[in-house]
Amino acid sequence: MLALVLLGSIAVIGGALFSQYVGGLYPCELCLLERWPYYVGIPIALLAWLAGGRSGLQVPGIALFLLFLIYTVSGGLAFYHVGVEQHWFAGPTACTGPGGAAHSVEELKAQLLAQQPVRCDEVQWSLFGVSLAGLNLVASVVLAGLSLFAWRRA
Repeated sequence: MLALVLLGSIAVIGGALFSQYVGGLYPCELCLLERWPYYVGIPIALLAWLAGGRSGLQVPGIALFLLFLIYTVSGGLAFYHVGVEQHWFAGPTACTGPGGAAHSVEELKAQLLAQQPVRCDEVQWSLFGVSLAGLNLVASVVLAGLSLFAWRRA
């Protein structure tokens, strides 16, 4: 089960990097933030998987619980991003639309320079109406569920 969590994690982050570097879908601020749980989870899953065959070590059980927590947080971040895309929540000001009115050219220049090139509240790409943030939400819930199931069995 740990191998499945590891492979799923690699597939998700690999898909995100592929869509960025090959597909030209540049990530917004929230997309980049949503990648961090995977950057933390992959090494934990890999080390636990490698240590899994050693007798007397509790590493896989502890790792599975940590992975459950990590992917639960990942699901929360993805849910927030979906909410920003659907305008349920206010997103980070750096990537969700224009700031306040500028009172000078310098203020306008500062606002434009602070603006992210990709907005968090606009869906760049979707599959059957589900955005990449929505797909990440599904993946995070599945990975958290697999981790919890495997941890309870361990």
